[in-house]
Amino acid sequence: MEIRMGSLVRDAREAAGTTIIIDVFRAFTTAAIAFDRGATQITLVAEAQDAVELHRSGVGDLLMGEVDGKRPEGFDFGNSPHEISQADVAGKSLVQSTRAGTVGVAAAANTDVIYLGSFVVAQATADAVRRQRPDVLSIIAMGDQGRVRSDEDEQCGIYLRNIIEGRKPDFDAVKSLIMTGGATQKFFDDNQPQYHPQDVSLALEVDRYDFAMRISREDGLLVARKHVLRRYVL
Repeated sequence: MEIRMGSLVRDAREAAGTTIIIDVFRAFTTAAIAFDRGATQITLVAEAQDAVELHRSGVGDLLMGEVDGKRPEGFDFGNSPHEISQADVAGKSLVQSTRAGTVGVAAAANTDVIYLGSFVVAQATADAVRRQRPDVLSIIAMGDQGRVRSDEDEQCGIYLRNIIEGRKPDFDAVKSLIMTGGATQKFFDDNQPQYHPQDVSLALEVDRYDFAMRISREDGLLVARKHVLRRYVL
């Protein structure tokens, strides 16, 4: 397996083969928590206004996402792991739009298979990729707004590469690097209440969930669902 590491929207556009699009703070941690709380599927949309219009056309029960970190007008939830961890989404289908993660998924148009990447589903995602055995794997760290590299996404990409290749990195050391990163500090800034401190804690609970999140293309839409590996009993 050839593993290609990339960053930001520019590299998402060049991604090939099977691809993991990473957004730790916060889109794909929020998505994982929504699935754990019973959401049935999540349709990913790059632009918030497009998500609203799609919802009005009958797609999705609820809208979640952000623009500049804040819940857009007309959305039911922001892009907050803490917020969605308190929400009742059981049996609901969601539409998600953010400024990094969902933009990256939309940009990865030339890929065969897309997984949503974050620490909370790291091992499950690695297991899914290893079971698939693709010739090429692209790992794309989306960073801040898809324009500036961020420690949490870059480190998550390296962490995933390591476990896919059979190594066992020290997550505590990875977490320590992320906690001192610039993108982390806004979650502890009282002047930016849209970023909740618990978002960081929830995003850095490595392997909290035993499922990956895999995208399928359905009627022109990008739809994520829980992907649970079947366990074979001999």
